[in-house]
Amino acid sequence: MIKYRLKCNNCFKSFDSWFSSSLEYEKLRKKEYLNCHFCNSKNITKTLMAPNILSQKKPNEKIVKKKNIIKKKILRFQQFIEKNFENVGDDFAYKARSLHYDNKKYEKGIYGNASKKQIKELQEEGIETHIFPWVENKNN
Repeated sequence: MIKYRLKCNNCFKSFDSWFSSSLEYEKLRKKEYLNCHFCNSKNITKTLMAPNILSQKKPNEKIVKKKNIIKKKILRFQQFIEKNFENVGDDFAYKARSLHYDNKKYEKGIYGNASKKQIKELQEEGIETHIFPWVENKNN
């Protein structure tokens, strides 16, 4: 298997793709089977790739400490959200619209899961939403 970084010459976005071999990539490119994930253009080219080199180097302690501090802050914020908001799970987009278009005031806000497309649609409707990283608390 080989991984290539491909670039769309139409929208100029790049993405990774795996191929069984470099010959397979060439074969698919010639038959115009490759397309951009973003704009569906067939004007795709391969970019320069740097090989992945595994290092035995230890992680930088300062970076590890900063990551731990950030994770602790996210976990504290998650606890606040869980305590003060209602988890609506995968019904987030539906519930958000219900709250927005129903003029009643609710005591608690909501949180849950939504796709990027659903979030974009909610924002286009004027419904305020925020994306928050959710990390697993492995201490529990």
